[in-house]
Amino acid sequence: MSLLFLTDERFLDHTAGKKHPECPARLEAVWQGLDRIHLDEDLVRIEPRVATKAELLRCHPIEHIQALEILAAEGGGRMDPDTAISKGSWDAARLAAGSGLAAVDALIETKAETAFCAIRPPGHHATSNRSMGFCLMNNIAVTAASLIENGEKVAIVDIDAHHGNGTQDIFYFDSRVLVISIHQWPLYPGTGKEEEIGELDGKGFTVNVPLPPGSTGGTYRAALDEIISPCIEDFQPDWVLVSTGFDAHRDDPLTDLGLTSGDFADLTTQIFHMAPKSRCIFFLEGGYDFQALADSVTASFSSIMGFDLQLEASTGAGPGLETVKRVARLHGVNP
Repeated sequence: MSLLFLTDERFLDHTAGKKHPECPARLEAVWQGLDRIHLDEDLVRIEPRVATKAELLRCHPIEHIQALEILAAEGGGRMDPDTAISKGSWDAARLAAGSGLAAVDALIETKAETAFCAIRPPGHHATSNRSMGFCLMNNIAVTAASLIENGEKVAIVDIDAHHGNGTQDIFYFDSRVLVISIHQWPLYPGTGKEEEIGELDGKGFTVNVPLPPGSTGGTYRAALDEIISPCIEDFQPDWVLVSTGFDAHRDDPLTDLGLTSGDFADLTTQIFHMAPKSRCIFFLEGGYDFQALADSVTASFSSIMGFDLQLEASTGAGPGLETVKRVARLHGVNP
């Protein structure tokens, strides 16, 4: 079994300001976490590529793209109070947006089972016309938009502790993309309520599981079993794309959830097995405690690859089971 790994040192050139939580050291922690698995020939490094303007335009209007390009050329600045760019951010952002596209091509051409895009800046908060929440462009949405353009059906599963409002916004009216998010509620950006289920042709194709602070692995596994797995089985996607945020870890400084690296191993492995063979791609999103981030990467991808390198035990029952059952009823998967 082999894992395609897409990353690049140019992602380190994006800086959002001194002491900003979304910093280059996050990516270095991810690299360290993957190195500990010692995959050797089972880790296949693939060169990411820059997304073309045409590929970006499937998700973002030209005015948004030009605003990012101009600000970076001027040396950087702020897109919103939380989201800043530097001189190297535009190149990093285009490379991040194109990494999933390179992963798609590589999975089609090789016999690898899955791919991990270790990229930054992250993307799931970026709406079609707004950079926010540390995100400049929506990396996972760019990949999904390319796939549906070619007639594929795509399921996006977002396990970041913060709701992927940008991804939801881009596909809210589209029945070709099933968007599922498990996240803390309340928490930034304040979206992702249970009743947000899509509109018009997209009605029923957005699934939100907003969990209370302190929710643990037992609640997440219940959501996988009672909501995510049946929804994906019913939808029958050609591809499963995962917004893999590790900030639901109990040590993360920006959130209040109770997961361990062992829980992330359970989640990522189970989602991987929901996807068609060789059609699952993981995209790095959040995760702001460096040790927790490294440990969660180690546990997740060692488990997917069939190794047992969990550094923390999985957690058991916790709050949020009532939410899981309510959302399951809402979407008719557990009447």
